[in-house]
Amino acid sequence: MGFFSHIFSSDKNKSVLGVDIGSSSLKVVQLRKEHGIIVLETYGELALGPYANVAVGQATNLPADTIAKTLTDLLREASITTADSGISIPSVRSLLVFVELPYRENADEQRTIIELEARKYIPVPIEEVQLNWFILPGGKALEQQADSPRTVQVLLVAVHKDEITLLENVAQNAGLSASFFEIEIFSTIRAVVDEPVKPIMIIDIGSAYTKMYVVEQNVVGSSHSISHGGEDVTRAIATIKHVKTEQAELIKKSGGFDDTKDTLMHTVLENVYSEIFTEAKRVLTQFETTYNRAVSTVILTGGGGVAKGLVQYAKTFFAVDTRVADPFAKTKAPEFMRSTLKEIGPEFSVAVGLALRKLED
Repeated sequence: MGFFSHIFSSDKNKSVLGVDIGSSSLKVVQLRKEHGIIVLETYGELALGPYANVAVGQATNLPADTIAKTLTDLLREASITTADSGISIPSVRSLLVFVELPYRENADEQRTIIELEARKYIPVPIEEVQLNWFILPGGKALEQQADSPRTVQVLLVAVHKDEITLLENVAQNAGLSASFFEIEIFSTIRAVVDEPVKPIMIIDIGSAYTKMYVVEQNVVGSSHSISHGGEDVTRAIATIKHVKTEQAELIKKSGGFDDTKDTLMHTVLENVYSEIFTEAKRVLTQFETTYNRAVSTVILTGGGGVAKGLVQYAKTFFAVDTRVADPFAKTKAPEFMRSTLKEIGPEFSVAVGLALRKLED
């Protein structure tokens, strides 16, 4: 159902917690800062499937009280010692829209235009959402002719207030003090992106969905989602191996592409992941063509990114540096745990990113 690791004794007055509420599992990471060094204290994961009467690894849609109960169990098992936390907002529960709007030199005028125009792109009354926005780097305002109306590319970010209320209830019922809620892609960027200037593609392979983002100067410049993920692989393995879903999930993570003798397994894996990477390559190419800027790196993250040998297969699709996310690399931890932390890292990118932001508050 999950795994837990308590690494260091902690001072709860200095510790912070990142809580990633995914569709198939909960993840928590507790950090503290000591003499300017970020220290990993403890982490843990708990599958949500058993709480929804479905198999481990399957996506769920649980009510707030059940999520809170599960989270309470995880906090106890992972020996969490702080309530000071930040909590993720699932990308599928949020709206990211890219729009081109008139440019204004005056910041207040620009803000007014963006907030008024946003109403045209949000499919629910603007009063029902929390709205944020970002002006994208390298927009068309700098590229157009002097006599043409200047415009800027803007990323609108909206989250329904009902989702915020649900997360607030989860936090309260689990005994946490959450000072912020953050859409998971922004947490992931903080945890896995080391190059802040050059465009980078992040492929977040979740249980039911895969999200693809091109990030530039730590801002999302392109976003796309498809309804294929690790759950598709697990189901296919369960079918060909005639095993239960829980066992198929273990086979996916422990064998994967590294099991060179199992040609049928390779075929199953390629059928799912080829669709994901083919679509990601299309999104990457579209970004490069539109903005005339080359993507420098592809980073795999999310629970589906931990399949053995996946990065080697992904490299056959992309002509740039392709690697697996290693969010724990930004933390101090015992050397003997490094191989384990690197292996599970993609699953904990969001939780690490949340805790890193909390340390900055």
